[in-house]
Amino acid sequence: MTRPKTQSDEKVLETAYRLMHADGPEALTFERLARASGLSGSTLVQRFKNKALLRQRTLLYAWDGLDRKTEEVASSVPRTPAGAVELLVALSSGYGDIESYAEGLLVLREDLRDPILRVRGAAWKAALGRMLADCFAGVRGIPDDIGLLMATHWQGSLLWWSFDPDDMDLTAYVEHSLKRFLSATTTLARNP
Repeated sequence: MTRPKTQSDEKVLETAYRLMHADGPEALTFERLARASGLSGSTLVQRFKNKALLRQRTLLYAWDGLDRKTEEVASSVPRTPAGAVELLVALSSGYGDIESYAEGLLVLREDLRDPILRVRGAAWKAALGRMLADCFAGVRGIPDDIGLLMATHWQGSLLWWSFDPDDMDLTAYVEHSLKRFLSATTTLARNP
C-alpha cells in the first residue's frame, strides 16, 4: 500500500518554480527543493524521476498558471482596443522589479531549450493573439494579425523597459507604450 502524499504535486511544483525564479534554473535541485518543501529528496526523485523532468514539469506548471491568468484577465476586460491594452498591462503586473525580470529571462531560456515547452509557448502566443484580436473586432482598417502585432509590441516594450528601469514603473511604461501603439495603429487604419 502506498503512503498518501503529504503535499500535492502542484504545491511542490509551485515551490520549485519559486526557487527557479528566485535563483535561476540551475538553483532547482532535488536537495534545495527538499529543504524548501519539507519532503525528502528520495520522495521527490520518486515523483519527478530526474532534474530535467523536474524542470520541465515545473515550467509546464508555470505555463498552466499563465494560461489561467490570461483567460481570467481576458474575460474581465472590455472587447475594445482599450481592453486589449488593459489585458496586456494586467499581464505585465507580475514581473516585479528589474532583478526579478532578469531572472525571469533565465527561466524563459529554459522554455526555449525544451521542444515541449516551446510548443506551450507557441500555443499561448496564438491564444493571446486571438484574445487581443477579438478586442479589435469591428474596427475597420486594422490588420487581421493585429493581436500578434500588439503582443509583439508588448514583449518589445518589456525588453526596452529593462534597459532603463529607473525611468518609469514597468506597468506605467507598458501602458504608455501600448497606448502609443494603439494610437499609431488606429491613425494608420483611418489614413491608409
